[in-house]
Amino acid sequence: MTDTRTEEMENTGRSTPRQRAIDAYGSTRERVSGAGRRAGDALEEAPLVALAAGLAAGAAIAALLPRTRTEDRLLKPVTNRARETAQSAFQAAKDAGRERLDELGLTKDRGSDAIRSIIDGARDAAKASAQAAVGTYRKGE
Repeated sequence: MTDTRTEEMENTGRSTPRQRAIDAYGSTRERVSGAGRRAGDALEEAPLVALAAGLAAGAAIAALLPRTRTEDRLLKPVTNRARETAQSAFQAAKDAGRERLDELGLTKDRGSDAIRSIIDGARDAAKASAQAAVGTYRKGE
């Protein structure tokens, strides 16, 4: 094939569409082959990472595909139970957190008072700093 390309380029001074297609095919074939070797090397070096990537890709593809009626019928009870369990777990965590805050005496009112105190203190500090700066400037005049 190299002879044909050489002849075509000598006759026309540039490559033909046929020759460009042949070159593109060869280049693509080399790239795909190289990618396959690199994937094989990566699989040997980190099989768990490759497995996780495959599972993630499969989950992403499955999420994009529409569910069938059979899947809806079969998975609905499982989905409902999972949703109820998650809601129960969330409520239990919320209640436990609220109880612990109450034990520590950190109520909503106390929290509001603490925030108000911090804001008032910051305002007072800013006011004192501004007054000190003005006083220093006036002394310099």
